[in-house]
Amino acid sequence: MASITYAHTVTEPPTTHISSAHTTTDAAAGAATSALTWREGRLYRHGVPHRILSGALHYFRVHPDLWRDRIRRIADLGLNTVDTYVPWNFHQPHENEPPRFDGWRNVERFIRTVGEEGLDVIVRPGPYICAEWSGGGLPSWLTGRDVAVRSSDPAFTSAVGRWFDELVPRITSLQASEGGPVVAVQVENEFGSFGDDHAYLRWNRQALTQRGIGELLFTADGPTELMLDGGTLPGTLTAVTLGSQPGAARQLLATRRPDEPFVVAEFWNGWFDTWGKRHHVRGVDSAVGTLRGIIADGGSVSIYMAHGGTNFGLWAGANEDEGRLQPIVTSYDSDAPIAEDGSLTAKFFAIREALGARGPLRSPARLPTLPPTRVPLVHRADLLAGIRAVPTPVPALTAPRPASFEQLGLDAGMVLHTAYPRIPAGEHRLVLTDVRDRALVFCDGTWLGVTDPDSPELPIHGTGEVVRLDVLVENLGRVNYGPGIGGHKGLLGPVLVDRRTVQGWDSTPVALQEWSATELADAVAAGPATTHTGFAVATFDVDTPADTFLALPGSSRGLVWVNGFLLGRYWEIGPQVTLYCPAPLLRVGENTVTVLELERLGGVLELRDRPELGPPEEYVEEFG
Repeated sequence: MASITYAHTVTEPPTTHISSAHTTTDAAAGAATSALTWREGRLYRHGVPHRILSGALHYFRVHPDLWRDRIRRIADLGLNTVDTYVPWNFHQPHENEPPRFDGWRNVERFIRTVGEEGLDVIVRPGPYICAEWSGGGLPSWLTGRDVAVRSSDPAFTSAVGRWFDELVPRITSLQASEGGPVVAVQVENEFGSFGDDHAYLRWNRQALTQRGIGELLFTADGPTELMLDGGTLPGTLTAVTLGSQPGAARQLLATRRPDEPFVVAEFWNGWFDTWGKRHHVRGVDSAVGTLRGIIADGGSVSIYMAHGGTNFGLWAGANEDEGRLQPIVTSYDSDAPIAEDGSLTAKFFAIREALGARGPLRSPARLPTLPPTRVPLVHRADLLAGIRAVPTPVPALTAPRPASFEQLGLDAGMVLHTAYPRIPAGEHRLVLTDVRDRALVFCDGTWLGVTDPDSPELPIHGTGEVVRLDVLVENLGRVNYGPGIGGHKGLLGPVLVDRRTVQGWDSTPVALQEWSATELADAVAAGPATTHTGFAVATFDVDTPADTFLALPGSSRGLVWVNGFLLGRYWEIGPQVTLYCPAPLLRVGENTVTVLELERLGGVLELRDRPELGPPEEYVEEFG
């Protein structure tokens, strides 16, 4: 590939600058001298004193038509670098298909666009990324096997190696040494929070260098002895991730790596949200105070997130707290200085001042929005009828036990399990012993209720006859952090009527994230609608597409498509109330919003001109 040269503009904050120069060469990779080097605790770019002022911006969370807009806003913030993760499962959701790098997945186009706007790029290829992204970026077709993820297990490293064969050459061709904007690449991601397999970390580093990465390599871990012991490598720059107390982190690194510059690979100036909790925010003074402590005396930083974007579709991950799932909301606003819709916040202007940025802004404070309106939400098809109307790419699996998502090759969405037990006359208990994560239960087509790990039982009335038992299991998000990574989804334990196990199940995958517009239309056309769940449609006309925020007052929980694109999940438990719909998803003329309501359908769709992310709660994450 022909090399492409980009302009490079750096805005330095008014703090103490660094002097002297140093050059290093990655002999193992046989590469040219990297753009970023260090000596005696100071960082240099091509021998000139330098400070990384980076902002996290994920191409997979921003509509491609808005990439350049968001990049320019990061430059307006006073930053000189953009960093992005690369989620493996986003590029290769199915093992039997090659990774995709087209359209929304064109990471090369994103990197080039950053370079064209005069900024450097830091790439964080994982393969594990966390990022509150489904499975931490690891594909479920891999984690569903008997494989030790994030380890030197050959079953894991061989799969990663094949992925890196596809990904890394696309990064190497865009390195600074090739005239591109990529100046640094991360080795794994916060590995010290997970394990201590240093052979795996060394393999990861070598996998990058052998495939041509010659720019600065670094690890990133929480600033504790335990995490740094597990996640760092001799000869590779050690960066830290933190939300507060940069002085303590700087002191700790000085005792362990006295010659290395202080680099914060993630400064959490905000935080993500989970369903059922409050909207996490961080005060401007708190965020800016910590930022000033990081960049003092030549410190480098990446603001996580500078612009969070959106967990479109079903890509939001989940955390676990003492075994209890905490699914991430659709919005990834993260109380970032650049809001989910690109708006410039009070935090933006305070950070810009702290970084010493000057000159006019190239971006408006806010993009145009559609005027607020309310349109009817018309119920078209019941839940089970709509789902059954969509052909499945693979046939139902028939077995004595319900099949898991992984056995069906399904990453996200739902599985419909059907069995035909004979239930004796009288009242009985129906127990779903291990459902991951939430199940809707029907008996002979009649709604029985909802179960989850906290409420696994439902009453069921028997007549002594055979009944049709349907259990629709929903995956609320794959765990993205901690030892629960790779956990399976579905009906993982037996289904009981009292003490007796129900056997003989047909398990049908419902690949909602992969439905085409035609398949969605098939579901909607499966009427009539006679229940309180299922598929509904609202339409509205647009003269000029602009951003809008969708709300569903009166509806309980489900999914929203806009013109056939799966926007994301809504849930009345909050905190998120509105779903951000960027202008590129709309078209001139009639637009169609399709809703899949799982529990209680309301009768209206609202288009709003402001987001509502829920009641706020001040939050600062600390390591200890």
